[in-house]
Amino acid sequence: MKKDISEFDSLLKDLTATIQKTSWIEGELFEKFNVKRGLRNEDHSGVLVGLTNIGNVVGYHRKDGKIVPHEGELYYRGYNVHHIVEGFQKEHRHGFEEVVFLLMSGQLPMTVVLDRFTELLASERKLDPAIKMSIMEFKGVDIMNVLARTVMVMYARDLEADVITRENLIKQSIKLIASFPTIISYAYHSMQHYYRNKTLYIRHPRPELSMAENFLYMLKGEGNYTKLDADVLDLAQVLHAEHGGGNNSTFTVRVISSSNTDTYSAITAGIGSLKGPLHGGANLRVNHMFDHFKKVIKNWNSQDEIKNYMFKLLKKEAYDRTGKIYGIGHAVYTKSDPRSIILKSMAKKLAIEKQRLDEFEFLESIEKMGIEAFMDHKGTKAGKVVCANVDFYSGFVYEMIGIPRELYTPLFAMSRISGWCAHRIEELNFEKKRIIRPAYKNVCEWRDYEPIEKR
Repeated sequence: MKKDISEFDSLLKDLTATIQKTSWIEGELFEKFNVKRGLRNEDHSGVLVGLTNIGNVVGYHRKDGKIVPHEGELYYRGYNVHHIVEGFQKEHRHGFEEVVFLLMSGQLPMTVVLDRFTELLASERKLDPAIKMSIMEFKGVDIMNVLARTVMVMYARDLEADVITRENLIKQSIKLIASFPTIISYAYHSMQHYYRNKTLYIRHPRPELSMAENFLYMLKGEGNYTKLDADVLDLAQVLHAEHGGGNNSTFTVRVISSSNTDTYSAITAGIGSLKGPLHGGANLRVNHMFDHFKKVIKNWNSQDEIKNYMFKLLKKEAYDRTGKIYGIGHAVYTKSDPRSIILKSMAKKLAIEKQRLDEFEFLESIEKMGIEAFMDHKGTKAGKVVCANVDFYSGFVYEMIGIPRELYTPLFAMSRISGWCAHRIEELNFEKKRIIRPAYKNVCEWRDYEPIEKR
């Protein structure tokens, strides 16, 4: 047995060395063949690959072929997200259900329609007992993996899982959107029970509560969250619901959907994309970085000390030495991220309620000094303008609400599922329908095949 293990280890080492060599492609070849690496142009703007009526992300304008920075704007079905938020906040109600209806239908609902749609979503929160048991039996430590697996279990329980008529797509979408908070809550409590010896809490969904309130109830229990907690979580859901067709997870859903596969497979692929730390896990990185800052920066009120430390980060001399200030910068937004601006105002209210205003003001100073340090260090030379993105404040908001860090990315999925479903339906209903199939240029030299005895 020891000999077998030794031979296996030796083979594994050889394969690893071979893969390292054969997987390497010189960076200059991408420039030589004008490859749009990451589907980005040379000026870092996105390559135009599709059309959509759903979301629009505006971060810059073009003038004489050059990018001109612009205040960030985000539109859902043509409506400015600022105006949507102002609308439901003025009426002292939650807005996520309204946004789901807007994304799915393309129209803002009248009161009677919104009430009926909200009731429909609430009625679909309860899970099939077999699906509920599958969550408990899986005993997964990563909630995103449990979520992905559960979606595929839902496929197995759906007798019309592969039917892609418009009516069935809407039916499946509503069930998935309504089920995600329940799945995530059950998965978290199961993980706490099996891996951390905590009491297993399985609360039944309450249809009279909004999506945000119901999630907090299922996660924390009645009386363990405030009205402001629910209001801010609802706002965060609204701001994360949709972000155009080009973000990694939504584009993934559209690519998968273009093959005419089933809804559950497409959404599972989106979950896999969102799980990646370069996409959905960004707010967790901000939180870890913020924890570090609170320890090493002695005077939270000294902007000079904060800025000097930001320079160290950018020079790869501090923290994780990546040269990044997490939460600063975005692929599209330049001068501002509208989601960050909206969430920041509510974050301050929450910080006052939780008596954590000093931390909020410290984070605000990091935002200001981080941007200044970036511009001083490389922004001017690179021609870039950066801002704080939504991840900069969302993690801190979730922490103040009392949401465990294991749920930050699942919360993102709980919101973005509405955008995913809307984009999937649109992809399957194009007038000119075609499977997404870009080109890759092969740069490997031709070789003659050799018989095995001559190798």
